[in-house]
Amino acid sequence: MITLRTSPTSPYGRKARIAVAVLGIEDQVQLDWADTRATSGSLYDQNPLAKVPTVLLENGDVVYDSRVVLELLDQMAGGGVIIPKGDTRIAVLTKQAMADGIVDAAIQAQIETRNHPEEHWNNVWIERQLGKVNRCLKAFNDNPLPTPEQSNGIPDCAQIALACALGYLDLRANGDWRKDNPDLVKWHTAFIEQVPAYDATLAPEMLEKS
Repeated sequence: MITLRTSPTSPYGRKARIAVAVLGIEDQVQLDWADTRATSGSLYDQNPLAKVPTVLLENGDVVYDSRVVLELLDQMAGGGVIIPKGDTRIAVLTKQAMADGIVDAAIQAQIETRNHPEEHWNNVWIERQLGKVNRCLKAFNDNPLPTPEQSNGIPDCAQIALACALGYLDLRANGDWRKDNPDLVKWHTAFIEQVPAYDATLAPEMLEKS
């Protein structure tokens, strides 16, 4: 059995948790919460980046970065399940990277606003990051991904990543993405209905709001 180290609010870790569920490999994965705010400890010993998700293999090896972790989980399920083989593989991986980029940029903007008083904000930096978020959202809204039901009933890694990115914006950015992206809202609603693991992995703060 492998050990998946993550945190309840990490959108990257959520990708892995949803992947475990949709791949049906829960019996092969032990979940272990990591303190991502600590400045030392076991996560630093296991992963020099001290980020989640981090996976501990039975042989002592360590795997990290959510995209690599999803590759590992897909292989554990036989391969080609959430990460397609063949002609569509690169396109799906690219969409996954774009969805992850939404989270990357949103976090960078929030770091600036949370860690400094408003008079010291670097507004040029914030606008640059929010521009990335909004361009990616528009791209997904204008050219929606298929829903899981439209892709053999199992979400691929791009769909999982996008759902987690939108969930993160709901958690940390008040869901403001919704007002300008109606088709993306429809897609997100369909994903939630078709993938029970989405609600099962909601952050505690979102459960309190529901």
